[in-house]
Amino acid sequence: MGIADLLTLDRVVSDARVSSKKRALELLSGLLADIEPALSESEIFDGLVARERLGSTGLGHGIAIPHGRFKHLTGAYGAVVKLAEPVDFDAVDGEPVGLVFALVVPEESTDEHLQLLSALAEMFRDETVRQRLFQAASADELIEIFQNRGLSG
Repeated sequence: MGIADLLTLDRVVSDARVSSKKRALELLSGLLADIEPALSESEIFDGLVARERLGSTGLGHGIAIPHGRFKHLTGAYGAVVKLAEPVDFDAVDGEPVGLVFALVVPEESTDEHLQLLSALAEMFRDETVRQRLFQAASADELIEIFQNRGLSG
């Protein structure tokens, strides 16, 4: 499964206005709430917050990947929010975060979870990809970048 396979247009938001890490996680939880009837928005939020308590998922360079494994999921899903104004995310480099990619996977999907996180981290290490993501003007552009793994043309 590729990164673009995790996303649908209704789970991608460009220029979201949130005031904090908590509000960003709430927005992402709302975007992911309809993926499985047995999994609620509050369960997703609580799972993402619990993971953040273990240590920030702020990678640095303005990007965070909150993630979690959930009992009632049957597949892996993602949601992306590009923020209108970056927020403090306790990132490793101390910089505020302007792009948040939430990843949720089934509870038993340890290997898939790690592989997807690794692929995301690798993609976000590429400065060209990061620049394109931060310059994207719409959800459609964001999806296109993920589909093309940040490559132009």
